Amino acid sequence: MTDVATANELFFLPTGMDRDVVEKQVSEALAYADDGELFMEYRQSEGFSFDDGRLKSASFDTTQGFGLRAVVGEATGFAHASELSEQAIRNASKTVQAVQTGKSGSMTLPPAGSNQSLYRDDNPLSEIPFDAKVRTLSEIDAYARAKDSKVVQVSVSLAGSWQGIEIIRAGGERAGDIRPLVRLNVSVVVEKDGRRESGSHGTGGRTGYDFYLQESTWQAAVDEAYRQAMVNLDSVAAPAGEMDVVLGPGWPGIILHEAVGHGLEGDFNRKKTSAFSNLMGQRIAAPGVTVVDDGTIADRRGSLSIDDEGTASSSTTLIEDGILVGYMQDRQNARLMGVEPTGNGRRESYAHLPMPRMTNTYMLGGDKDPSEIVKSVKKGIFTANFGGGQVDITSGKFVFSCTEAYLIEDGKITAPVKGATLIGTGSEALKKVTAIGNDMALDSGIGTCGKAGQSVPVGVGQPTMLIEGLTVGGTA
Repeated sequence: MTDVATANELFFLPTGMDRDVVEKQVSEALAYADDGELFMEYRQSEGFSFDDGRLKSASFDTTQGFGLRAVVGEATGFAHASELSEQAIRNASKTVQAVQTGKSGSMTLPPAGSNQSLYRDDNPLSEIPFDAKVRTLSEIDAYARAKDSKVVQVSVSLAGSWQGIEIIRAGGERAGDIRPLVRLNVSVVVEKDGRRESGSHGTGGRTGYDFYLQESTWQAAVDEAYRQAMVNLDSVAAPAGEMDVVLGPGWPGIILHEAVGHGLEGDFNRKKTSAFSNLMGQRIAAPGVTVVDDGTIADRRGSLSIDDEGTASSSTTLIEDGILVGYMQDRQNARLMGVEPTGNGRRESYAHLPMPRMTNTYMLGGDKDPSEIVKSVKKGIFTANFGGGQVDITSGKFVFSCTEAYLIEDGKITAPVKGATLIGTGSEALKKVTAIGNDMALDSGIGTCGKAGQSVPVGVGQPTMLIEGLTVGGTA
């Protein structure tokens, strides 16, 4: 969380703006609004790409700006600028006031104050020198190539950002946050007898670079990427048809994020465009299925001390023992639906409007031994990693491509398969869950969620899970 001194250093002292003047401008701009805020942002970001044995690209960028929003009923007035000045805010006020004609000016109460801090507030970009980061990327490349003569290509990327935000509401209420974010990703391509396959692994979180540039951390990332590539090198064509599917723990939780999570965001349900609209209190999943969205886990990629409207993040139960019990809400949709916001109002930057978005979305663990779940399947597919996926919010239909999957034959995991896709409908798939493992795990910190043209970092997770009778698309 930012204090006044930090906010002054980021937004007022460098720009010459007077805090009292800005607070007065915000109050005047939102005089007849139901809700709204001035969202100021300062961000430093950098990225490195190491490919073909050399540094391919390096970038460093600093951005700053503000977004001024006025909310009146379902209407929103919004203006943003990359210039932080009293005049720019004054100009933006004229735009947002256009939606406030005829309103009484009953401003919604501000978010409750919060002093939770889920991650460090120092800048990770300044901790480690440029040449040390490049040297580590070179070491990663050399380590990967030395593992096996089959390794023909190695790609390594490293990215970091440091974001400071300040939110000012009518009446002078304010909240702020300092958010670090780093990510390391390794991709390995192997070749044997003219056949090439790839594997990748990434890791990251809201911390500094120190952990991710430790030798043990990046070697584990390389080892995992290499393992996946070698598995795929021996893969056979995936079968097609309806069959039992066992999803592994961790990253396979992306299927929950896409197939179910988006459909439980407040805006889709207020507008009744979600497959889960009007189903509150009804069964939408099998008994034992409990799904939560939790933005309060320390250092996780999807976590937020406060959301982008100033509401403290929370742990929101969405599905409890198979019953739909909650939606993820920002302030506008919560007010219109007559419920409390859940700390899920998120935006990509100052130039974007907030909307209900996920943080860390995962299924709680069950009581089954994962090995026993596999043993119970006579013929099916075990999926360990996923690539891209698509979902239709209105119908809930999804398609996911598997990047690492195996046949299950007579209760044993056997040959790896290539080209497998999972096809189904979110609510129907969750009703077919017949076993939930005791090995719940979160992903390694790589998730990015897209919605309405905006991208934000997220987390996912789940235990080993058996879904009976899921459609598998294959190439065999």
